[in-house]
Amino acid sequence: MFQDFGNFSELLFGYVFYYPFFMSYLWMAGALFYWLHYERKGSNPANPPKLPEYPKISLIVPCHNEGDNARDTVENLLSHDYPDFEVIAVNDGSSDNTGAILDEMAQRHPKLRVVHLAQNQGKAMALTAAAMVADSQYFICVDGDAQLHPHAALWMMSHFLNSPRVGAVTGNPRIRTRSTLLGRTQVGEFSSIIGLIKRAQRTLGRVFTVSGVAAGFRRAALHDVGYWSKDMLTEDIDISWKLQLAHWDIRFEPAATCWILMPETLRGLWKQRLRWAMGGVQAILKYGWMWKSWRKRRMWPVYIEFILSMVWGYAMLTTIILWIAGLFLPMPASLYVPTLMPGWTGVLLAATCLLQMGLSLIMDRRYDCNLLRNYFWVIWYPMAFWLIGMLTSVTALPKTLLREKGARAVWVSPDRGIK
Repeated sequence: MFQDFGNFSELLFGYVFYYPFFMSYLWMAGALFYWLHYERKGSNPANPPKLPEYPKISLIVPCHNEGDNARDTVENLLSHDYPDFEVIAVNDGSSDNTGAILDEMAQRHPKLRVVHLAQNQGKAMALTAAAMVADSQYFICVDGDAQLHPHAALWMMSHFLNSPRVGAVTGNPRIRTRSTLLGRTQVGEFSSIIGLIKRAQRTLGRVFTVSGVAAGFRRAALHDVGYWSKDMLTEDIDISWKLQLAHWDIRFEPAATCWILMPETLRGLWKQRLRWAMGGVQAILKYGWMWKSWRKRRMWPVYIEFILSMVWGYAMLTTIILWIAGLFLPMPASLYVPTLMPGWTGVLLAATCLLQMGLSLIMDRRYDCNLLRNYFWVIWYPMAFWLIGMLTSVTALPKTLLREKGARAVWVSPDRGIK
């Protein structure tokens, strides 16, 4: 009965190997073109651009239970190197002393305004509330535990002023938490995966998502698409798709760096990556209608790539299950997986992974002077993060399908690393 499968296990194993292998070289080629064409001479953090004008901007920071970080984040924004700006901090129903800290700071800093929401209504609602009271046409939104580079606004605004079709500019997040193996490994991940993919996707014309921790927006573009969706688990993915499907452009600015805190425990990393994966599934389900419109075709490759990555997760899980089953049960030859130990394909894939990470660290070293010293730690990336990525992918789909439709996405305090 299994003869119709052909050699199913070989086909499965081939996809598990060839998909990341092919995508890795696609990302490297696209990122290298972006770096050579746009970034190599243009994005120098020590030499911010001179703008033709300096319109007022609003630096927005949504906060929920950020008592440990809110003061540092807001003070960082208040010292920003830009001629005309305001800071709007939104206390979204915090149960700690976040509101009191923000009110005390507002009394001392005339540029700071504080908006209090009585209940936890989620990041999307907090951002929308800030946008409604903002006194500018441009917003730069950062998380309540982030440290934005003082020249980030200049870099982001250069894109808005150079093209009226730019609706958003995503910054370049850099990892602050490096006290554990997970933390150090994420330093390489954010360059070799997140930064590299954004460069490659910009080369192709569309990005999967802005970085929610640091992104700039044009008010007219947000108004055009109805601002952030309150029922989406990852408001950054959703707003990226909404803007691009409405034919607004999204740019990546690597010099607009933002130093962020990330999970340094497996439990915290799992929760974060599962939320990211569920947010991607939500976007795929919500915007499936775009296949009916030829005018939306530039988003099709982004859609297809996410689907293929989910298929890879299920293919990897199936391969592992078949291998385990073969240890205890007689298996048809077409379904038998003799080993999970990497042969020459594993060595080739590992070498490709190290090449990708080495290339990305070289591209990003001008933004993080200590970056290359973390190259040793990235060899652990496939073991930890591919496994977590596979498990979150296969978990995200059923959890998203079972989630109550239209349920509000509220704050859940994340793992902020080892203090």
